[in-house]
Amino acid sequence: MSGQDIAARVQALEDIEAIRRLKARYLFSCDRKDPTAMRACFADGAVDIDYGPVGRFDSADALVKVFVEVGCHDHMIEMHHGANPQIEIVDATNARGTWSLQYGLINARENTLTQLGGWYDDGYRKIGGEWKMVKTHFFGTSLLVLKLDADAIKTVMAGKPPPAT
Repeated sequence: MSGQDIAARVQALEDIEAIRRLKARYLFSCDRKDPTAMRACFADGAVDIDYGPVGRFDSADALVKVFVEVGCHDHMIEMHHGANPQIEIVDATNARGTWSLQYGLINARENTLTQLGGWYDDGYRKIGGEWKMVKTHFFGTSLLVLKLDADAIKTVMAGKPPPAT
């Protein structure tokens, strides 16, 4: 094995770790209601974001606008758990990956609990030496919505999430 092969393998490992940290920052900034940190995870300009019923966006700024309007409220208590990353370095500046997601939301105003499972299909680009998301599509696979009342818990929805409209 040549020194060049080892250097390329080390670079690929460093890139994969940087992408793992990028996705972790993204999920954490969503939970922390930090739109600036969330926006910093994406490339500037055109991106490809498809979050199904939440919406389809061609810029990170458009996603952040909806995030602020809908999600950035004290009564919306969220937890995003990304797992099972499968990251492939395509070349020196492009990568792709898939991630499982387990999402929980307590809406303290509506007294509901939502649990959503699914997976992301992501694209990444190295820009100025830093990895950024340029594509993220979410595919829901399970959804549970419960209404939490003082005397009872009622199932509002259980099954596969409805398709995007």
